[in-house]
Parts: sequence; C-alpha cells; structure tokens
Amino acid sequence: MIEKAAAVLKGVTRVTPLEHSRTLSEQTGIDLYLKLENFQRAGSFKMRGAYYKIHSLSDSERKRGVVAASAGNHAQGVAHAATLLGVKSTIVMPESASPAKVDATKGYGARVVLHGANFEDALEMGREIARKEDATFIHAFDDPMVVAGQGTAGLEMMEATPELQTIVVAIGGGGLISGVAVAAKSIKPSIKIVGVQSEAFPSMYMAFKTAKMVSYKTQETIADGIAVKQPGKLTYKLIRKYVDDVVLVSDTDLASAIFFMLERMKIVAEPAGAASVAACMTGLVKARGEKCAAVLSGGNIDMYLLDQIVTKVLEKEHRLLRVRILISDKPGSLKDIIEVIAQSRAHVISIEHDRVGEGVPIGKAEVILNLETQNAQHTKTLISALGKSRLKYKVES
Repeated sequence: MIEKAAAVLKGVTRVTPLEHSRTLSEQTGIDLYLKLENFQRAGSFKMRGAYYKIHSLSDSERKRGVVAASAGNHAQGVAHAATLLGVKSTIVMPESASPAKVDATKGYGARVVLHGANFEDALEMGREIARKEDATFIHAFDDPMVVAGQGTAGLEMMEATPELQTIVVAIGGGGLISGVAVAAKSIKPSIKIVGVQSEAFPSMYMAFKTAKMVSYKTQETIADGIAVKQPGKLTYKLIRKYVDDVVLVSDTDLASAIFFMLERMKIVAEPAGAASVAACMTGLVKARGEKCAAVLSGGNIDMYLLDQIVTKVLEKEHRLLRVRILISDKPGSLKDIIEVIAQSRAHVISIEHDRVGEGVPIGKAEVILNLETQNAQHTKTLISALGKSRLKYKVES
C-alpha cells in the first residue's frame, strides 16, 4: 500500500532532502542525516497521508467534503490536499492553537472551527460535525491510508541512503513512525526504528513499555504537534511490531535542539519536528558511529514561541543577561557604563534609564541593560569588569 501511495503522491508532494549533517554528527558521535520534512508542502509530513486518504475517496464522498481535527500540521495538510483535489474541508482546531497555524489553515482553503482546550476536545467536535454533515472524517493518524501516505517518507530515505542503520522519528499519535517503520523494515529488516515522545505526553511511550493502552496524566508542552493523550489503536499495533525503542525528551531538550539547528545549521524546526534531533543530542539514541536518519517532521513554529526559545536558550548558555546599575543622575554618568561594556566587547540589545522608579534614591538613576555575550566565560569577564569599575550593579537571572 505504501508503494501505491508513493505513485499517487508523485509530483504532488516533495521528495524532501535527506542531508548529512557534519555539525550534528560531530556533536552526537552519530553519523547523522536529516530528513527535512519541514521543506514539505504545508510545512510538514502531514500532506502525504492527507492527500493519499482524500484521493482514495469516491466521487460521492468527495462531494460531501471532509472534516479533520488538529492542533496545526494535520489541519494544514488536509486543507491543502483537499483544495488541490477540489474537495471542501472543515478543520476543528483547539482554541489554544497557534494563530499562525489557524491563519495558514484558512489560507489553504478550509473552514476553521475553534473548539475545546486540547486535541481530544477538537477530535470529538470534528467527529460530530462529520456525522451531521455526512462528511468523511480524516483521522490524523489512526487510519491505514494515512499511515501508508506517511510511510512514503520511509521509502524515500531508504532509496536515498540504503545503508542507514537507524531511523529516529517523533511520535504523537504514531502515524508517521508506523508508516516509516513498515516501509523501512520491508526493505531492510535489520534497521532499528526509535520513536521519540514528549515527557509531558508519554502516551505511546507508556503503552510501548507496559503493553497497556491507557490514558496518562499530561502536562503543558511546547510540542503541540505530538501532544496526544491516547495512542491510536492501529498505530499502537504497528509500533509494537515494528519499532525497537521509544524515548522521552523534555521541553528544554526540544528548545536546545531548535536553537542549535537554527544557529548552526540555518534550519527552522517546530518543537515536535525537532524531537528526533533532541533525542540524538541528549544521547538517548544509542547509535554511536552508525548511519542514522532523524526525521525533522515539521517547521511550522509560531514566531513568538521561536523568539521565546531563542531568549531562553541564550540565557541558559549565559549569553544573555540583564543588568541593573545605580548611577548618579548627572551628565556623563551613563558614559562610564558604556565604556566598561564597550571595553568588554559585549553587545547592548536594549537600555532603559529610570529616574523616578520605586526604590531609586533622589539624585540617582537606575540603568537597565540587556546584554548579549559570546559565552559563559565572556559573561564572567564582563561581570568582573563591572565590579572593578566600582559600579553598584545587580545581575538578574
């Protein structure tokens, strides 16, 4: 079925690059390749399964339209695929969905309904709309046609680099890893497949480890694309049969991977899309010296979230600090601070001058500076220079 899906998708979806990363290979000790599904149409792998599923519908089914529920990427995949095939689509998204993803989904031609606090709420409403309108519900992962469409990414990887020994894939509901695992192991049974979930949503991890399909208490996560409470029945069976291991990563791990790829490789990944790389960077994937492909499953990240991630990682790496300095409220006082910073070769991102704030003595002023440094050692040098200047300062964490 996956080969049939590949024939249908030929010329519709992109054969995305499988690029070797020298930078990440040196960082991880793994001979690492990246399957860049962030370059796929609609920004993620979801277009593969959505198009193949809708393409398989009868003429009468197409006329009645399709409905889907998604936090973002499946929404865009279904909307885009439906529009290409001339089918009307309705997408139910959680009320907390990224505004950028909502706008993108509308831009692909779908009617968008915002409902509920999470994917499960949206899923229930989506099914209800499909029943009322006699439309076909396109499940995000628990559908054999969707799984087959996602599996075409696995065929592409094995064709591009047959000597691969391990493939690492993020897991939300499990559609992508199921399809990739079936495709890859049908070609090379010895290949290892490793799944990655968020620590905050470990549903498939727990099911894989305990052989029990139950719901687990979840937490907030930046990885909305893999925030799925209940594993799919079909995908659970396929994962138990074809996947070799499942590991968990934290939001901090995801943020570090996003930042690293953005700064060092000029690649933009969303949190769910970066999960496979995060698992490799943290040493959770035991593939040292092996040829390994990490599927970078999507790049649809909210710009405000990206800004926050960059700031948080810079702070974590001691490359961004906020300093409050109390000075005399006299001409020339600010010049002394700037000279110290300039001599330390720190970069001033912003500067505030407060003369009347609470706690600022009469005759004094507080200067608040946001500074960027090169690394932790550079930060220590700057702080040392501030101390030697006899300025009264406070570094905020």
